[in-house]
Amino acid sequence: MESFTHLFVGIGNAGARIVNSISADGTVRVTVNPAYLLMPRAKTYEKKLRDFFSRLPKNTFLWLIFEDKEANHLVRRIITESVPSDTIKLAYVLTPRRELVREDKPPWADEFETVFYDSLWDFFTGPDEPLATAFHAASRHIAEMFSRLHYYLESQMLVNIDYADLFNMIKGGNVGILRLLRKVDFSWHWGVWERGLIGILVGKEFPLMNAHRILKNFQEILSEKDIIWGVIIDENLDREVEILALLVKKW
Repeated sequence: MESFTHLFVGIGNAGARIVNSISADGTVRVTVNPAYLLMPRAKTYEKKLRDFFSRLPKNTFLWLIFEDKEANHLVRRIITESVPSDTIKLAYVLTPRRELVREDKPPWADEFETVFYDSLWDFFTGPDEPLATAFHAASRHIAEMFSRLHYYLESQMLVNIDYADLFNMIKGGNVGILRLLRKVDFSWHWGVWERGLIGILVGKEFPLMNAHRILKNFQEILSEKDIIWGVIIDENLDREVEILALLVKKW
């Protein structure tokens, strides 16, 4: 199997918090402070960025994680202009209280295979919830999600999900979401998505028929009925379940 380097780049404070919390072994984690591009030695800092990202190994999975802010997009542009042409570019954009899937495709999204986004709706407990509180609650959860995705991909012989499956989902200019779930509320707007990659980790006493029911529900609501899925039993768990859902649609 071909080997891939996974590089997670946290741009700005929100992106850095997430990347610093990723625990997956075998990944490379980098944080970039856009404020340095506004200082007197900005050109020197930009050159360092371009030099670093122009030397990425062949077929690197590059995840840019950032809040949708102008300063962060300056860094995003420098990085995407600098990386080798075979780099697999993916974005994870934080858009508090905004559902990017409902908006027109922004011009910068053309730089990526898929733009995943997070409106942080899971982390607002009320209309007056401070944004900083939501970011703090989300950072570790999102980092855990990336760690689990890497685990599933690197353990593909066990869960029936591999890089070919991932490429099949992300290629072609999509908007998408990634969710790490302990239960699924199917009353939420899952039905806006077309295709999905679903990984389910269950405890040794979790009924497999319930795992298949979860997969069936996803298949019924996705508009193209296209799901790649895998189930793995973790002997260290009992009746617990963990669901990693990667869902996309054409923009």
